[in-house]
Amino acid sequence: MFYDETKVYLKAGDGGHGCMSFLRQKYMPAGGPDGGNGGRGGNVVLQADENVSDLRAFHFKKHWKAKNGQPGRGTDQNGRMGEGCLLKVPLGTQVRVSDEEDLFCELLVHGEEIVLLEGGKGGRGNATFKSSVNQTPRQTTEGKPGEDGDFVFTLKTIADVGLVGFPNAGKSTLLNVLSNASPKVDSYPFTTLVPSVGVVDYPDDFRSITMADVPGLIEGAAENRGLGHRFLRHVERCKLLLFLLDMAATDGRDPCDDFEHLRQELKGYDPDVAAKPFLVVGNKNDEEVAPENLARFKKRFPDVEPLSISAVLEDGLDEVRAELLRKLT
Repeated sequence: MFYDETKVYLKAGDGGHGCMSFLRQKYMPAGGPDGGNGGRGGNVVLQADENVSDLRAFHFKKHWKAKNGQPGRGTDQNGRMGEGCLLKVPLGTQVRVSDEEDLFCELLVHGEEIVLLEGGKGGRGNATFKSSVNQTPRQTTEGKPGEDGDFVFTLKTIADVGLVGFPNAGKSTLLNVLSNASPKVDSYPFTTLVPSVGVVDYPDDFRSITMADVPGLIEGAAENRGLGHRFLRHVERCKLLLFLLDMAATDGRDPCDDFEHLRQELKGYDPDVAAKPFLVVGNKNDEEVAPENLARFKKRFPDVEPLSISAVLEDGLDEVRAELLRKLT
């Protein structure tokens, strides 16, 4: 399972209570107040980590809490600050308060940290109340409670290139042969359910790009049918879209109609996503009917220059690699 959305309850630590104490030592009958302050509660901190792939840790554990601050003690000993709660989330995580639509924060860069909830302030010990007119104070204050709340974490995959196509177009196979990713591949039609990100290396240019094979579209995805918005949100952050079409029409689908439907689904979801730069690649050129469908596609869409490949035979991949780099430079 891939977990890209979950709801959690988070609680920062409470502040420790202040201490009321008086110095009692031999030969010092009037030692005075020496109660220390309470320690501050620990914060809840989010940290973006490129080594975390999804939100599964927060799916199986819904409650997270930082440690409380220690109470103050006598002999002017202040309580220790509570240990913070550091939550590592994948890059592209968005955070919302559960009952609000507005975005609270998002983490996009490895190592970025955000203090989500602050711990409560520690209480004052009676030593802090001592004055010329109050030399034996018996006042203390309690520690303040830490902040808490219910939050919704949502993951949007970050990649340079997003593979867009209907089920069985060959997206997983293409990602497998172009990059270091190893998505599930088989000879029967099924749709990817888990976004998979691979790295395409260009040793001669000392560069690399990331490519994401996101869950396959179905018609009506923009209206949240099927995987719906769970798919579409994973292409929002991609710089370039790669439309992969089945030129062999293996499932009886028309590649020309598929391209129009894919564009319409993206436009229906978000016009800004549909306006992203794109590259069209026709797969399965080793099939007998593929050249005919490719020629018909070029006639129907004269402004689009598709590349022809066979991902299984690894034919035409050099042109795809070069074009991807050119469009992203």
